[in-house]
Amino acid sequence: MEKTKSARNKTIDFLLNSDEGKLYFSRCIQLDKNRAEQNQSYSLSEITDKTLCGDTFSFLPLLPQNFIDLAIVDPFYNLSKTFGENSFRKIDAEEYAEYTKNWLKLLLPLLKQNSSIYICCDWASSIQIADVLFDLQEEKKLFIQNRITWQREKGRGALSNWKNSMEDIWFCTVDKENYTFNLDAVKLRRKVIAPYKQNGLPKDWEENSCGKFRDTCPGNFWDDISVPYWSMAENTAHPTQKPEKLLAKLILASSNPNDMIFDPFLGSGSTSVTAKKLGRHFCGIEQNPQYCAWAEKRLENAETDKTIQGFANGVFYERNTRPE
Repeated sequence: MEKTKSARNKTIDFLLNSDEGKLYFSRCIQLDKNRAEQNQSYSLSEITDKTLCGDTFSFLPLLPQNFIDLAIVDPFYNLSKTFGENSFRKIDAEEYAEYTKNWLKLLLPLLKQNSSIYICCDWASSIQIADVLFDLQEEKKLFIQNRITWQREKGRGALSNWKNSMEDIWFCTVDKENYTFNLDAVKLRRKVIAPYKQNGLPKDWEENSCGKFRDTCPGNFWDDISVPYWSMAENTAHPTQKPEKLLAKLILASSNPNDMIFDPFLGSGSTSVTAKKLGRHFCGIEQNPQYCAWAEKRLENAETDKTIQGFANGVFYERNTRPE
């Protein structure tokens, strides 16, 4: 017997063979095998603001060179996991490093000279990815600027180990010094617990109807991210969906309005959707047609709903707080 979802359950999970699934999937660009065999490239106008459905390693060689302002990459972590009809098995460290080199080799020619790239990973795959990135830095092909660690908040407990609730994001740039970073766009609003005054006036804090607060410079540890759950409009049935708030930080910091944001492992579309909400152009590749259809549904929703949980009026708020 088919279960009926609660009215509060906003999870996008329709099937590809449903009328809704067919409608949204029809909006995607499917990899043309004949075009791939003949190595015929796609023009920028063909792929701008589009979801590309196909194998990333087959699509990347067909895309224009130097068209990306910001790349956000969320490759499969080196874990045994199933995504729809596709399953990944854990491989040894050398093989995973080679996999990382292969997609980076195809992606780097597509980046502009002043572009940035963020690479998502867990603690284990972060080690292999770091080795690859340091080699590229030695070759002056990519420069490591920082490593961000963010708290997933959720995660399964373990009887004989620490709960795995953190993930890494490597921040790199094509040029060591010439790249976009909009500091004021990503400040975090924190409550002031012990307000300090000087000469009877607030020192380094403000107060409004929401209380006392301070807008702080962002660090490389983020504990203000909520993983999407069933009552959030952005939620899908994708097993490893990234939060729009997380992506908003990356996009606002490292791009400008109308820039091109690219994601070669798009999943259910979080990068594209967030880019659209923030006034950027986007393009993403995803091999699973089901996830592509969900991405297109979310892009349609973003036409009328540009809200991002935890971000309002140009300010990022602490987790589990809500601006008035």
